[in-house]
Amino acid sequence: MTGTVVIALERFLPDARRIADALGADVLPFGPDAFRVAFAGYGRIVALMSAGIAVRGIAPLLADKWRDPAVVVVGPDLGYAVPVVGGHHGGNDLARELAALGVTPVITTATETRGRESVEGIAARTECEIVNRDSTRAVNAAVLDADVPLYAVTGPGIVVAGPGVSFLVRKGEYVVGVGCRKGVPAADVEEAIRQALREAGIAPVEVLVYATTAQKRGEAGLLSAVADLGGNLVFLGDDTLNAEEAPSPSRASLIGLAGVAEPAALAIAKRKELVLAKQTYGSVTVAIAR
Repeated sequence: MTGTVVIALERFLPDARRIADALGADVLPFGPDAFRVAFAGYGRIVALMSAGIAVRGIAPLLADKWRDPAVVVVGPDLGYAVPVVGGHHGGNDLARELAALGVTPVITTATETRGRESVEGIAARTECEIVNRDSTRAVNAAVLDADVPLYAVTGPGIVVAGPGVSFLVRKGEYVVGVGCRKGVPAADVEEAIRQALREAGIAPVEVLVYATTAQKRGEAGLLSAVADLGGNLVFLGDDTLNAEEAPSPSRASLIGLAGVAEPAALAIAKRKELVLAKQTYGSVTVAIAR
């Protein structure tokens, strides 16, 4: 199975196969469950059909723009390619790829129509992921009006930023949530994280970011451990953590939180899937989500 699929009505399948050959994609004949199957197994969808059929097919399946596949509608005459879902999340790029077949891409996202690069575009170009995804609305809106500065912190550092600042880190699949008692040694934190990663079968290079409560900003052992692991540590506010369900019981209620390790991991994870429930290693708790 490839990451791209072309869905087409029966009469358009010859053209669908030509498109699929150009994209290295699969072909799926249109039917009642075609879009449901495609949403479950593919990251990019080309719908070779009228826009009305495609929109009605995908509407009940839309859940989150960060997880939904990109959908590009191509008219039966192969004249235009219109991203209808996920323009900033692969749809625009997919439409542009189709230009090699003589199909004209129709880009409607505001930043691109003004000749400016979106936060999502910068992240893709620099092979990074956006940690605080809610920030992109404010940043992309600002990009429409003026040049927005981009600051690169390449070494150890501390960044304090408001909600209108997008935080980009190297790509990774997993988020590691960490809780710890006050004054815990860095070696204990690092060993706990490494043990949790081993139990989950995950390498440190696969970690997008490490996350914990903002109440641990001054925890030297935690800061040092994540730095030694070569990772990025994000501090989350109480409201963000309490907005997430804490599947396991937690003593964090003593500090006004539903939990730390599991809510921190789930708050940033793209799929909101807990792959390692909270584990306790001495004075450290670790949970992993994706």
